[in-house]
Amino acid sequence: MKGIIDLFYLSASILSADFANLADQIHKAEDAGVDWIHIDVMDGHFVPNITMGPFIVETCRRITSLPLDVHLMIEKPENHIQSFINAGANWVSIHIEGNSNVHRTLQVIQSLGAKAGIVLNPGTPAQAVEAILPFTDLVLVMTVNPGFSGQSFIPQMLGKISTIKNMIEKTNLRAILQVDGGINPQNISVVAQAGANCFVAATAIFKHPQGIAEGVISLRTELQKKMRLSPQIQENG
Repeated sequence: MKGIIDLFYLSASILSADFANLADQIHKAEDAGVDWIHIDVMDGHFVPNITMGPFIVETCRRITSLPLDVHLMIEKPENHIQSFINAGANWVSIHIEGNSNVHRTLQVIQSLGAKAGIVLNPGTPAQAVEAILPFTDLVLVMTVNPGFSGQSFIPQMLGKISTIKNMIEKTNLRAILQVDGGINPQNISVVAQAGANCFVAATAIFKHPQGIAEGVISLRTELQKKMRLSPQIQENG
């Protein structure tokens, strides 16, 4: 039987969206066939930028019924989990770096009815998540240094993706392996071949020169062509 790990998911990051027309931008991404909406939350301390809070999550929840994929790049995320889930987050991912209570925080996310993810920065080795992997629903490998949209993919992260894929196959088949950072039509199939099955894309979707729909089609086409899989996902999580 095919499990969730065999499916591909495309999560559209609104970090590159036009916030003056956010509803229209999300609707266009939804109509083009993205599976999730990705929301990057930054506090100006954990990463050198300040972005969105629970209010934006709540706004997105009113705009779309797609799963909301919330990535917390903040200090002490355990203090804010409930606010984001109350606002409508379906998936909440926290960083392993500097988080001594990561297991407890993942438990809290799940107890509040959301799926829990763990995130690794480029400089963090794959082995850092080995002990916590059985308790996660998603592992997010950052392929840029978090904080800003539009950065270039770091190809040296492909080995880490493969290592974590092997860990998932051994310990937690339900866990989704997500990749975020510089994903575009030129590298998405290579990232998929390394083991990822969920792809966060911001610039490649919302800044595509031919528009949002063409951005999504370009990513799906590369997956279909290189991986010989249908570009349509049958489940949305």
